[in-house]
Amino acid sequence: MKKISTNTLRRLPRYYALLDEMVKAGEDKTSSGKLAKIMGLNASQIRNDLNCFGGFGQQGYGYNTLMLRDEIGRLLGKERHFGCIVIGAGNLGRALMSHINFKDLGYRLVGAFDSNEAFAGQMVAGMPIRHISGLDDFCRLEKPAVAVLCVPKDAALELGKQLSRLGIKAIWNFTPYDLSLELPNMVVENVHLEDSLMALGYRLQNLD
Repeated sequence: MKKISTNTLRRLPRYYALLDEMVKAGEDKTSSGKLAKIMGLNASQIRNDLNCFGGFGQQGYGYNTLMLRDEIGRLLGKERHFGCIVIGAGNLGRALMSHINFKDLGYRLVGAFDSNEAFAGQMVAGMPIRHISGLDDFCRLEKPAVAVLCVPKDAALELGKQLSRLGIKAIWNFTPYDLSLELPNMVVENVHLEDSLMALGYRLQNLD
């Protein structure tokens, strides 16, 4: 499989969102130049990104917006509906369950877990919270592919290893622990919210 750079992968959802807006606005075609202008990139960068996946344009025509949107959606797995569980039903986990449209992004939210017994049975976005003690049996039965991890840092590694044993293939990791180093056989997307906020502070201080 061809190695795709992280930066290219990070841009794919942006391309998808922009093309989706164009399709809904009735725009039948676009060009790398137009996409570049809107996104603040250069046209050659966009062509290089798309060429990583075979290229989708025609010389002298550009890109069919609907076809390109759907092809990028396929690359992003939007039609796969991967089974997904949330572990950690505190404020962050509940916010993700309530405000992220998992279905529209290619996932199927099938379960939510927490170690707090007081949460067991509570409903969040139509999903019952289960006690973490039932995680093994649930995963063996439902076979989810993805776990969203919203637990304290000191619980992340052992939970990650448990998820790996249970057949979870990917983790959307909101803990401060970089699980990608410890679980090289799993796909791990680390989301470091505090790092992002601190990086914003650096840029804010260097506006002039």
